[in-house]
Amino acid sequence: MGQSFPKVKIIAVGKVKKSWLKDGISLYAQRLPELELLEIKDTGPDIEATKVLALLKTYDKLIVLSEDGKHFDSVTFGHWLGKEASGTLVFFVGGPTGVSNHLKQKAYQVLSLSAMTFPHEVARLLLLEQLYRGKTILQGGTYHK
Repeated sequence: MGQSFPKVKIIAVGKVKKSWLKDGISLYAQRLPELELLEIKDTGPDIEATKVLALLKTYDKLIVLSEDGKHFDSVTFGHWLGKEASGTLVFFVGGPTGVSNHLKQKAYQVLSLSAMTFPHEVARLLLLEQLYRGKTILQGGTYHK
């Protein structure tokens, strides 16, 4: 029997415009019924930080995505998700102008998907794929192999 997968919320800046990204995001969102996806308007890092902090609830753990964050391989990330199964993990995917340092300082964890920089729409899809991969790792599935 696998480990528990946490409740997950993704707060992302802006709307996804490209259909191939929308399709991929929709596919992984369907595979993750624990997921809530919330889009906020692109208003610049400081205003976005204020909005994100206002959306957090008491037991939420804010995970900010940034290229300078902590790196995990997929298996380690999956096991980390299992250990964080209490409360809600709230992942924040910033907009094209990045994430405020203030928000990074308030975060429970700053996480990097890669040392490379990706458009925020692509980062959203990559995060969803890694969340699904982590879920299958926790459940002993074969998707991640």
